[in-house]
Amino acid sequence: MEIVFLQPSAVSLVAIAIMIGTLLVAYFKKIMMTYGLIVANFFVFLVTLFSEAQILKELGFQPVFLTVELSPNLYTLFTSMFVHSDFLHILGNMFVFFFMGVAFEQRVGRKKFLAIYLISGVCGALTHTVLHLEDTIVLVGASGAIFGILGAFAYAYPRDEVVMPVPLGIMVIMRIKVIYATILFAILETVIVIFSGQDNVAHFAHLGGLASGVIIAALLLRNTVRTTRHPNVARAPDYMRIGDSDQLNFSHLRQLVRTPELDTIFQRIEHENVRQVRDMWLDHFLEKITCPVCNKPLHHLNRKIWCEAQHFSTDY
Repeated sequence: MEIVFLQPSAVSLVAIAIMIGTLLVAYFKKIMMTYGLIVANFFVFLVTLFSEAQILKELGFQPVFLTVELSPNLYTLFTSMFVHSDFLHILGNMFVFFFMGVAFEQRVGRKKFLAIYLISGVCGALTHTVLHLEDTIVLVGASGAIFGILGAFAYAYPRDEVVMPVPLGIMVIMRIKVIYATILFAILETVIVIFSGQDNVAHFAHLGGLASGVIIAALLLRNTVRTTRHPNVARAPDYMRIGDSDQLNFSHLRQLVRTPELDTIFQRIEHENVRQVRDMWLDHFLEKITCPVCNKPLHHLNRKIWCEAQHFSTDY
């Protein structure tokens, strides 16, 4: 079968530049990759609105591309993750991704998070392709990558709770343990695949992304859960490490302890062995700290603490 190379138009090149540029800015500026990916998806969608379906055709992935040796269109395995067909498509994907992505990225760190996201997205598309070889229907959307994050999250932190829309007859926004959400969505996708006809949704890409997320997390995070014992402490805390994001710089936080109340909260943070409880105390601590110079409340975001008047800044 002869496949014509779909030469990217100028508008598609702009979209690709947005994808790559946004991720590079997020990486080098140390912005959460979840935010970078969401911004990239929405900007690409805005460009898509004015492209008269050019971007959908040129940057979406077609399974038939894999039937051609050295197909020049294989880059669409990457670009298709940033392209969405309509407003409801991107809104649904990004809504779920925001709540789940932020929580998981804080756990594993930006690099591993991005690796899991991109690899899962590609694996999801390949799973769909294996079952639909020579199909020319265009595959677009971040769903496979998002299902990959869900699978990896469930593998690494099954008891964590996240806010997401859950299909219980109707869509209900609720807090749910990641493992329960994963099982529910896996069952739903499987039932649809078995009993439903064609609905223009790549359900196998979802299932492939989910499974690959679990596998990637098992490989990438297998040596990151450690327990550290402190022999000089009567009740030694157990620190769970999954990526650098779970490490706190206690020396930087300690310099902000200026009242007995903050000292008590800091001790709770330092010796708490349950991650979720420790994070609650940390949030309480960050709400109460003030600038050592001007005594005004400090701002904090992405593991950074700073004074609005630029008197003080540190990370933790």
